[in-house]
Amino acid sequence: MSYALFLGCKIPSYAPQYETSARAVLGKLGIQLTEMEFNCCGYPLRDQHFELFILAAARNLALAEAQGVELMTLCKCCLGTLKRAQKFLEEQPDLLAMVQEKLAPEGLKYQGTAQVRHIQSVLHDEVGLEKLEDLVQAPLNGLKVAAMYGCHALRPSRITGFDNAYGPKLIEELLKVIGAEGVPWQGRLRCCGGPLRERNPELSLATIMMRLEEFAASEAQVLMVDCPHTLLQVKWAHETLSGEGKPSLDGVVLYPQLLGLALGLEPGRLDLTQNAPAPSGLKASPPPAKADPGGEKPKAVGGNSPA
Repeated sequence: MSYALFLGCKIPSYAPQYETSARAVLGKLGIQLTEMEFNCCGYPLRDQHFELFILAAARNLALAEAQGVELMTLCKCCLGTLKRAQKFLEEQPDLLAMVQEKLAPEGLKYQGTAQVRHIQSVLHDEVGLEKLEDLVQAPLNGLKVAAMYGCHALRPSRITGFDNAYGPKLIEELLKVIGAEGVPWQGRLRCCGGPLRERNPELSLATIMMRLEEFAASEAQVLMVDCPHTLLQVKWAHETLSGEGKPSLDGVVLYPQLLGLALGLEPGRLDLTQNAPAPSGLKASPPPAKADPGGEKPKAVGGNSPA
């Protein structure tokens, strides 16, 4: 199993722990990564210059096609952008002709054959829930997680193909196989406010604050996000507000970090301390215990719930 890892712009600069933990987990699972130099997915240009938005996305897709590799994204905005570009190019011949003309000087041609998947889809559909569960060495039993799905992966679902936009369950199923529980909460399918940040920072901050208030009202112990825009929004809210207005948040995590702990990886390899705020109660995974002759899987040692 091999993919070209599409990092986008935000992760290398602002959320390197996402890349670090993803690479650690994918390596543990034996997934090979093809290193390629991509440009921006095009998302920041979407409302500024539509043709440049499409061209940026198409160039990335053409690069992957030229190497014969599938793309794996970590950022859900990147996933949505690349998928939307594919749809536009499929339906608009004039747009496709423009792209081909601009790519030709580089010796590139957009074929429309590139496969684009988010890391969670790869883990859920390609690796498979059964295999993940078999590989778990330190299940996170008792950990209650409030997951944010991410707008650009869910909608429009007929284009992104990530999950059912109105009743998604992919993330909760991924949490279940590592022993954690995805709890229902109001902010699960709602926007983090990231797209508003440059144009209306006050509304953007108010939006993420509503999500954190909804999290505080839930039964969850940690907030799990898997889009760098949401991760940055949470960090911004956490660092901006103080006193009574400070978000009630014990920690924010990424799914690769939780999966890594469950697979027995050391926390240092997952960069948990780089999260803002860092989860205070996710302890180091215990050393793998030997299964008994009957083949029973080792039990979790101690509590993995935040203190």
